[in-house]
Amino acid sequence: MNFKSALKDKKTYFESRLQGYIPDMNAYQKTLFEAMKYSLDAGGKRLRPILLMESAALFNSDIEDTIPYACAMEMIHTYSLIHDDLPAMDDDDLRRGKPTNHKVFGEGIAVLAGDGLLNYSFEIMLDHALKNEKNSYKYVKAMNEIAKAAGVKGMIAGQVVDLQSENKKIDKDTLDFIHMNKTSAMIIGSMRAGAIIGGANDIELQDITNYAKNIGLAFQVVDDILDIVGDEKKLGKDIGSDLENNKSTYPSLFGIDKSRDIAKNLIEDAKKYISRFDEKNEFLNCLADYIIDREC
Repeated sequence: MNFKSALKDKKTYFESRLQGYIPDMNAYQKTLFEAMKYSLDAGGKRLRPILLMESAALFNSDIEDTIPYACAMEMIHTYSLIHDDLPAMDDDDLRRGKPTNHKVFGEGIAVLAGDGLLNYSFEIMLDHALKNEKNSYKYVKAMNEIAKAAGVKGMIAGQVVDLQSENKKIDKDTLDFIHMNKTSAMIIGSMRAGAIIGGANDIELQDITNYAKNIGLAFQVVDDILDIVGDEKKLGKDIGSDLENNKSTYPSLFGIDKSRDIAKNLIEDAKKYISRFDEKNEFLNCLADYIIDREC
């Protein structure tokens, strides 16, 4: 498989479908929609929606069943980035090579753009579930996974502990809690939602969950490394923000070389969890390797 080509094709297809869910600009709240669209159109890897679609594809699911949930997941992810970049949070000026939302629209509209994306994502999912009454239970289950991943016991929990840990020396357990919730939870939620839509049984769902946990943590470990040694132009954002904000990271606890080894071991274990899916797992195996090798 030419993985980079396959990833580009999946990203292009997803983005073409995402455009269909962007709200009408001709309204009193036009500025809100412009701010939402600005960050949604900023690009990025689209990793979470692709993982959701690929997880469902393991069970030969109709891709149309996954599109509303994949688009909703990207909206939730984008809202979290808008809020993360705010001065009260990470205070970043660049995101994906462009000025952050609050730098363009102001802090108030940026907050509301994030709120809008979060709420609109659930409108999209609920609308699909209600229109498909025969299978509504599985869609509600998938939505529940996404809600929990983004919520107070998932991503938000990780963000809270991350903020509270600035300028403090924390141990590995606390760091893992931050990473597993702030970053991994949304990856796990994406894959579990996709698997549920696809019809996974309990054993299959657990294997997919374990794969997602491992690649999610590895993804954040690599992020920690890139924040030190990455190329700012390739990353599309400022580097060194973790050091500037006095955040504990894997490199700060273990050094860069050991952190790389930890990430590699997580990826190898991840691939073992999806070995049951034979040839259907080729893209996910390649994606796991890509997480280790990425430069942005």
